[in-house]
Amino acid sequence: MSLSPAFLDELRARTSLSALVGRTLKLQKAGREFKACCPFHNEKTPSFYVNDEKGFWHCFGCGVHGDAIRWLTDQRGLPFMDAVKELAEAAGMEVPAADPRAQERAERAAGLHEVMSAGQAWFEEQLGGIEGAEARAYLEKRGISEATRRRFGFGFAPDARGKLKAALKRFGNEALVESGLLIQPDGEREPYDRFRGRLTFPIRDRRGRVIAFSARILGAGEPKYLNSPDTPLFDKGRTLFNIDKAAAAARQANRVVVVEGQMDVIALDQAGIAEAVAPLGTAVTEMQLALLWRLAPCPLVCFDGDAAGQKAAIRAALRALPHIAPGRSLAFVTLPAGQDPDDLIRAGGRAAFEALLAKPEPLVQRLWKHEAEAEPLATPEAKAGLRRRLLDHVSAIADPDVRDQYRADLLARFDALTRPPAPARAAWQGRPGRFQPRQPVSAAAKGVGSGSLSAQTARAVLAGLLLHPEVIADHSEAIAALPLPDKGTADLRDALLSGALLHGALDPAAVDTILQAAGAASLAEKLRRARGLAFSFTRRDAEPERARRDLVLVIDTLAARPGLEAALAAATARLKEDGDEAAFREQQRLLQARGEAERQLAALIEGAAG
Repeated sequence: MSLSPAFLDELRARTSLSALVGRTLKLQKAGREFKACCPFHNEKTPSFYVNDEKGFWHCFGCGVHGDAIRWLTDQRGLPFMDAVKELAEAAGMEVPAADPRAQERAERAAGLHEVMSAGQAWFEEQLGGIEGAEARAYLEKRGISEATRRRFGFGFAPDARGKLKAALKRFGNEALVESGLLIQPDGEREPYDRFRGRLTFPIRDRRGRVIAFSARILGAGEPKYLNSPDTPLFDKGRTLFNIDKAAAAARQANRVVVVEGQMDVIALDQAGIAEAVAPLGTAVTEMQLALLWRLAPCPLVCFDGDAAGQKAAIRAALRALPHIAPGRSLAFVTLPAGQDPDDLIRAGGRAAFEALLAKPEPLVQRLWKHEAEAEPLATPEAKAGLRRRLLDHVSAIADPDVRDQYRADLLARFDALTRPPAPARAAWQGRPGRFQPRQPVSAAAKGVGSGSLSAQTARAVLAGLLLHPEVIADHSEAIAALPLPDKGTADLRDALLSGALLHGALDPAAVDTILQAAGAASLAEKLRRARGLAFSFTRRDAEPERARRDLVLVIDTLAARPGLEAALAAATARLKEDGDEAAFREQQRLLQARGEAERQLAALIEGAAG
């Protein structure tokens, strides 16, 4: 719908901005203006000013500003048209209808809003009556205070088929059925009350109007919660429970918390966390994600720690993936198994819940954890399946920059999981241009970090580097981590690394100059003339590309061996100490990784011999 500038100007002129802002913000008179602490950022000294004459508000602290419409869209989170309609209704103005059908829908919706408001008043009245005693006892048992009861509009639907129908008969059965308060059975039978023998609370739109109800059974029975059906006012996939109250709180707290159920929201609100919302009996939808991102750039999804809650969390993650972008994502908070937010707050108060919220799990971590734990990675096929699933998720991301970052992150995690653990990184130390490997710090690393390469294997690797020095610069860290068996080979290795550090990619001529300067030329010459070193990269007649590939593979495998052995020793020690199942699984994984590495080296030697 297109609104004329004249209509919007008149709407602003008829709106008292200070009265509008004053509904949610305590204003102080400051000359011809009003001032307050800004709701959009934390401050102790007021820098937020409202000017009725200009119809304008501005914060001199953070720079936000706007008019009456902007106040409702930014502070309350309303869509533009909803903000205009709310202001127009308060000002006694009629918003121009786009066409006769739109006008008819608006009038019909206005009538249903009246029906729902009357239904809410009746439910609240029943809660305070004789029949509401059991419902009041339930609220007391759940620790729901009187203030919370009023804030959320708790009510009670008596266990009868026609009491609400009789109480609201002035609206007619057709309107009551259309609003979802009555059920119309097939045939010509009379409609009857939808909610019976249940505690009720309203579901409101972003303007705070009642559009549906949720009702909880008080005794045994299913479903535990019964929501209104979809109606002209209510689409469960397009709204969130508590969106009306949470919008302002979320903007002030700079976060929004998504929990599973309505009672979770209410428990958090009573504990002082007012920025909580919940989906309405369905998985989080794209429309609900759009609502959440209007409130905060990274909503905190806090579902229960049981299997159902974790499935719901990963569904939300997958639903969000196509839409994430810089400044728009999700994070996840997992509750202890068997607990919901109410349980946690009862046991540890707000501080216990805040402690979880302070350490959310990023979306990429939740995605990785879900796929990495989906099945054992005991075979190449299983590993390939994990990689394929990760890349499929990456391909769903529309934003190219975020997609690239997810691909790099997830593949790095995949490599770390499926390859033997890397040893401690070497460091450039000492005088400039001189490479000195950092000594291992742990006792386990010291035990396996020296003397673990045979002299023949060490000579083979160095001979390969002399024949193919172009690989040194790109693989310097792995080369530096090789546990060479004697000082001579280590000095030769360090001279090559120092040269690569200073000059980048090396060629044979540069290598000769570097080794002459380092006094290692004679050892290098012996290695070049050595025979029987048994690898493709030590043979001058080998195909160069294959030789370089095999050389890098051997270096990576040998450099990873000390870290692999240290991790294996640690897992074995944990297993002996307490019989931990996780330590056993880790030990078996590491044993398998070590066996694969040894088989890989053996295959390279056999291939060279053939």
